[in-house]
Amino acid sequence: MARHIDALDAEIAGLITADEKLARRHDILTSIAGLGTLTANQIIATMPELGSLDNKQAASLAGLAPVARQSGQWKGKSLIRGGRANVRQALYMPALVAARFNPHLKAKYQQLLGAGKPAKIAITAVMRKLVVTANAQLKADRLWTPARA
Repeated sequence: MARHIDALDAEIAGLITADEKLARRHDILTSIAGLGTLTANQIIATMPELGSLDNKQAASLAGLAPVARQSGQWKGKSLIRGGRANVRQALYMPALVAARFNPHLKAKYQQLLGAGKPAKIAITAVMRKLVVTANAQLKADRLWTPARA
């Protein structure tokens, strides 16, 4: 089974490398602290629109835009749903890494935890930030660089 996965990963990498635009998109995505090769491959394959959307559209397409449950006086909890579940699944582990090693996202994660938000909500916010950042970097066609203090 592992050989089939390795062969598939190699084939995907070959297809991305062979196409100049896809290779550039891959370089931009992997420059973002927290996003690795496999996640970049998933985003390239399943969100080709990324880079041509506004921030809300990108978050919504990934299913990371909060949906409020309200009716008249009743107010329920917000939730995320819809969009492309495979992108959400692919971004979960990179969000954990980014919350630890990406200075900007680490600060956001710590801020949310400090405000009493549950860890899962904070990680979801980091996932959303990753998609928004990826969209902005692809739109600008530039590599991500850490913000200077």
